[in-house]
Amino acid sequence: MATKLEEKYKKEVIPAMMEKFGYKNPMAVPKIKKAVLNTGFGREVAGKASEEQKKIPAFITEDLAQITGQKPILKKAKKSISSFKIREGLVIGAAVTLRKKMMWDFLERLINITLPRSRDFQGIDSKAFDKNGNLTIGLKEHINFPEVSPEKAKNIFGLEITVVTNAKNKEKGIGLLKLMGFPIK
Repeated sequence: MATKLEEKYKKEVIPAMMEKFGYKNPMAVPKIKKAVLNTGFGREVAGKASEEQKKIPAFITEDLAQITGQKPILKKAKKSISSFKIREGLVIGAAVTLRKKMMWDFLERLINITLPRSRDFQGIDSKAFDKNGNLTIGLKEHINFPEVSPEKAKNIFGLEITVVTNAKNKEKGIGLLKLMGFPIK
């Protein structure tokens, strides 16, 4: 079963993009390929005892799994950095890549619930887009998501969310996501 956002893309966004950018074929219209969530917690883990180093990633991956509905991949440090108290092989981050139905569900919650809930949110700046039309935004607190209870959250961490499109340039990527309902300035 398709989500509301996916239906909106098929029924409203494709015809609007064809008219605005002059696409002749609906298959040529850019689409969202995936959504990637990243978080780093190297600062919390650095300098802690090995027992504590294992607890922090467990709490964070649990919250990320609740947000996305998918188990995150843990990222390890590639090399040691003494000034940051990081050793090679130490778990310092987590990432989740969402595609298809999971991606549509997540983006719908992001647009309609999470972004309006976040503190001092003024809209997404057009500078958040790269030259290929991909959007990257940062959230300071993961507790803006409705799945996470602020009272039960042990660590509050930030997230980086990248929405990857197959748009050819920045202008087409902004046009696509604006029509999808992203609050872009």
